[in-house]
Amino acid sequence: MRSLPARRTVLGAAALAATGLTAGCAERGHPDTADAEGTGGHVRPDGPEVRAAEARRPHGRTRRVRLTATRTRLALGSGVTVPTWAYGNRIPGQEVRATAGGTLEVTLANHLPAATSVHWHGLALRNDMDGVPGLTQREIRPGADFTYRFAVPDPGTYWFHPHSGLQRDRGLYAPLIVEDPREPLRYDKEWVVVLDDWLDGVDGATPETVLAALHRGMDHGGGADGGDGDGTGGHGSGDAPGMPGTGSPVLGGDAGDVDYPHHLVNGRTRTDPETFRAKPGDRIRIRLINAGGDTAYRVALGGHRMTVTHTDGYPVGHTATDALLLGMGERYDVLVTAGDGVFPLTALAEGKQGAARALLRTAPGAAPPAAARPEELSGTPLTAGRLTAADAVRLAPRKPDRTVTLRLTGSMARYDWGIGGRQYDPRRRHPVTAGERVRLRFVNTTGMWHPMHLHGHTFALPDGGPRKDTAIVLPGRTLEVDFDADNPGLWLVHCHNVYHSGSGMMTVLGYRG
Repeated sequence: MRSLPARRTVLGAAALAATGLTAGCAERGHPDTADAEGTGGHVRPDGPEVRAAEARRPHGRTRRVRLTATRTRLALGSGVTVPTWAYGNRIPGQEVRATAGGTLEVTLANHLPAATSVHWHGLALRNDMDGVPGLTQREIRPGADFTYRFAVPDPGTYWFHPHSGLQRDRGLYAPLIVEDPREPLRYDKEWVVVLDDWLDGVDGATPETVLAALHRGMDHGGGADGGDGDGTGGHGSGDAPGMPGTGSPVLGGDAGDVDYPHHLVNGRTRTDPETFRAKPGDRIRIRLINAGGDTAYRVALGGHRMTVTHTDGYPVGHTATDALLLGMGERYDVLVTAGDGVFPLTALAEGKQGAARALLRTAPGAAPPAAARPEELSGTPLTAGRLTAADAVRLAPRKPDRTVTLRLTGSMARYDWGIGGRQYDPRRRHPVTAGERVRLRFVNTTGMWHPMHLHGHTFALPDGGPRKDTAIVLPGRTLEVDFDADNPGLWLVHCHNVYHSGSGMMTVLGYRG
């Protein structure tokens, strides 16, 4: 295998030295620069245009929820207990459900030692509720609380997490399911599956210490196996004999920057998995969410074919597959008809070592061994480019009024991820105007893949492709996506690899006032 210096960071047997977090992100060519008040002729997050757009949305019954972000210790299974931060002393946090056409009101109490926020990933909501400190709201300081209140017009599978530093790579995340009052699918059971890569609290590591090591370009080998067989040993840079986690043809090469000691389904390791129970013949809807920081997952249910019905909350033409690939931030809904027995739902860490799993049990009997790999994982997994949008949500044909080119830049050697080679500044915005059809042109000049996420909107992949808010851009490739500028405000576009966005790969689309 080829050797690339400082290619990966692997947790060592001892804690990495703690350092401060360097936050930053980047821009494309020549965006506007805001004035000292941060408006620069753009719509304000709480401006009249935002309030008017919110007033046009349906505001049905209000669902009220209280969240507490707190320091805690969590048991991940197999004797692994870690100190971390979480919502309500559990991971994932308690699932929140609302009904499309209703209103969601969530009060977050911050019991953390640091400021925080909540971003509602995938929702087309009012801009001042989007949860981005320094852009759409003030940070929620320790000991304070904040109430988010917004209409939820669109059904689908969503989730929420902080947009403060690297907090998303701790335990601060939870699913958000917006139910369709006119649900067209028919199924007997539903299973929400949240995938995550885990390092916080293992051997004293935190996301901040890992990012510091990535910036230093140092290899911290030495083994971080917490006992569930997902440890990565001492492989950290380039030549790693016997290590299958050095790249992925599906992702165009490098799969990620960090080899995690654990991979989780619904907060459990693969040797102590969650078990979902059903009857043979039950039709099951599985809502898959990748909440990971740096890992794509190849997912299959042993002994079953899956039918993909939605991605990122929006319906697609039903497509059967053995396996599918989820980048960080992506969601897929699938239907399966349960067989008779005990079956592993397995999520391989694509291009890395390790896996997460849960069990579907419809009959007595022994579960497959933790290390078992369903044969359905062996082929090429389905990705979004093979899907088409359902007719009801397909964008009407229209030439773009504006093209915004976002050049993804940076390298592992320097760990200087950015957009257009520039660091994030919330006062710098790419202008758009309400009513426009906007084409986002992601030009990946780097040697790594990036799951790019747009806040407050969904875009359409080319040639009738699905509606999404997060899409994989492969190394050396260009991806063009279109969206309608119908939600005024200041909206982030960023890589959903937490260490890339935390080092530079983030920018702002600003509606002109």
